[in-house]
Amino acid sequence: MNSIWRTSHLRHAFRFLATASTSSPSSGFRQKLEAGPSFDDFVSGEAPSKIILGNTKGPRLPSYLKTSIPSGESFNKIKKDLRGLGLHTVCEEARCPNIGDCWGGKPGATEAEGRSAATATIMLMGDTCTRGCRFCSVKTSRAPPPLDPHEPENTAEAISRWGLGYIVLTSVDRDDLADGGAHHFAETIRKIKQKAPHILVEALTGDFAGSLEHAALVANSGLDVYAHNVETVEELTPYVRDRRATFRQSLKVLEHAKRQRVKITKTSIMLGVGETEDQLMNTLRELRKVDVDVVTFGQYMRPTKRHMKVDRYVEPKEFDHWKEVAEGMGFLYVASGPLVRSSYKAGEFYIENVIRGKAAARKTQVAQQALTGSDDHLRGAL
Repeated sequence: MNSIWRTSHLRHAFRFLATASTSSPSSGFRQKLEAGPSFDDFVSGEAPSKIILGNTKGPRLPSYLKTSIPSGESFNKIKKDLRGLGLHTVCEEARCPNIGDCWGGKPGATEAEGRSAATATIMLMGDTCTRGCRFCSVKTSRAPPPLDPHEPENTAEAISRWGLGYIVLTSVDRDDLADGGAHHFAETIRKIKQKAPHILVEALTGDFAGSLEHAALVANSGLDVYAHNVETVEELTPYVRDRRATFRQSLKVLEHAKRQRVKITKTSIMLGVGETEDQLMNTLRELRKVDVDVVTFGQYMRPTKRHMKVDRYVEPKEFDHWKEVAEGMGFLYVASGPLVRSSYKAGEFYIENVIRGKAAARKTQVAQQALTGSDDHLRGAL
């Protein structure tokens, strides 16, 4: 009985001996509130015209980077189809600001108009990446879930329903797979071409850990555009991308894809991460050396506070400048603007016309060669 009383007494003693902390996490916030305007200030109409909250040290988001909430019949239809078939898009996973525009969500657009204007970038092999780039908001894990064997068929089925003329396929990096997912990627493209041969397919791939064999497997699957993003200048690559990705490795992938007789190769560069003008010029020169056809420039926008900070917001005039520079260097097409992303649909409309134009020109050339051959044969016979 004495031991029970002693334990209880000690417990109470310790409770009384505990002293309150001299400062609390909320004390600073409380002081700010007390120093701010009072209720009487607001009622009197003489309150400060502007109260700044949050981080005032970083650059503020300019008005030209603000977008409206997506809506529209085409937007809702695409979203419904994706959910029904269990598919993912980089538009959602990477929180792209153009999702409403690219999915045909313009106000007042009819379903047919929205469908013809819509472009969705399907993300294959799940929604979890094995890499952790500092700019990307896609989930990461060393051991993502296994591949869905029905995904190639489901993707082809969804795309054939939409009636699009151009589709972009991309994927998370899957370093946990022996082939990096190359066979899965290639099979999806073949299924799409079987179900809807009129659809032009752009494949935005990873670097397959530098395996040119696996890059060639995708390049030879029947696609129309092979895209791989260098993301930033060579000097900043170690700080922006995952350590397993290198600038030179990306150049080799793009170069090898071109050697597979891919019609168009494409890449994308983010501005506003700390690059210099000289570094950008060198990057463009390196891309032209490996015969990249299309380049896009867009503003880096920080997805969450856990990702790298924006160094600066690039003015639209500067984007126009880089468009002129790249076009002058011989790139087939350049899309450049604050909200431009690697799969920006304005570029795809142009590329679609270029590809179809190249196909028509090739048919004409073959026909002319056939006619020339038959004429030579007749002359020989005479």
